[in-house]
Amino acid sequence: MGFKRITGIVLALVLVLAGATACRDSRTLSTGADGTPKIRIMVGGIEKVIYLPAMLTQQLGGFAAQGVDVELLNQPSGANAETALLAGDVQGVVGFYDHTIDLQAKEQCITSVVQMANIPGEAEVVSTAKADQIRDAGDFRGRKLGITSLGSSTDFLTKALAGKASVTAQDYTPVKVGAGQTFIAALNNGGIDAGMTTDPTIAQLVNTGQGKVIYDLRTEEGTRAALGGLYPATSLYMNCEIVQRYPAVVQKLANAFVSTLRWIDTHSPEEIAAKMPASFAGGDPALYVKSIRDSIGMFNADGRMDPAGAQNALQVLESFSKNVKNHKDRIDLSKTYTTAFADAAKAQLG
Repeated sequence: MGFKRITGIVLALVLVLAGATACRDSRTLSTGADGTPKIRIMVGGIEKVIYLPAMLTQQLGGFAAQGVDVELLNQPSGANAETALLAGDVQGVVGFYDHTIDLQAKEQCITSVVQMANIPGEAEVVSTAKADQIRDAGDFRGRKLGITSLGSSTDFLTKALAGKASVTAQDYTPVKVGAGQTFIAALNNGGIDAGMTTDPTIAQLVNTGQGKVIYDLRTEEGTRAALGGLYPATSLYMNCEIVQRYPAVVQKLANAFVSTLRWIDTHSPEEIAAKMPASFAGGDPALYVKSIRDSIGMFNADGRMDPAGAQNALQVLESFSKNVKNHKDRIDLSKTYTTAFADAAKAQLG
């Protein structure tokens, strides 16, 4: 047998073993020496107010109280977070629900087990210098629009707003600028004319006069006006196999998050900010409190999905996504979310 052939066989075996290991890792939870489940959750921008429940749950001791060892990882792009989930690098993602629909169209089963918000909590912000030129999505043609990354929810929402104004994705240039200071820098140096972002970035731009909000998806009223209905956003979503194999562990996570949502519902923005890491305030505690106050209404207190919102999210995605539109018949919304864990959390938490 020739050397090249032997090398090829060995390489093939290595790839098969690596694939099997990756598959096994993606469906299996590890435990500590004391049997405590260890969970890695990636957050699509851990300092964003829209994903505040993740770190707040950690800060309140919610995971530990439920007997789970949770490691929170930061990934500013939701698209990259979903890739990490599919690869088995993490067991859960705190990100936008719309990824579960998009992935099902690609024959991947991901489900939201705790739905924390039924609106995006985002806003389209235009540079103040361009505010008289870009008043709505009809003015997106020929513009450079900021998103966190291609395939992210900011990308989805930008396409949705454009489509409502009969502007296609080919009529403007999406620019990957991330969030926070990179977004602000791009808006100020002309790298983008406008963009989709979240608090505390929105608060910083508006407070300093650098930006102006033209679509506010931080409120139910603004979301319905812009997208024709609710658009479920912040959620804890997981691989369906993990959910089916470890329902008791998933329930512990749901209990922790629902407990935090209840805590948010009964505390002030000042009290919430005081529980978060000081670094999240970016050196301006007062502005951070304002950013929480502006967005905190997006969160529900029970972790349940609004079925009409899920249906609207599907319709919005169909309006611009060939992937979703072409595979509409295979999409089963009942597999993209479940209220079972939130309902059980209500019973267990009392």
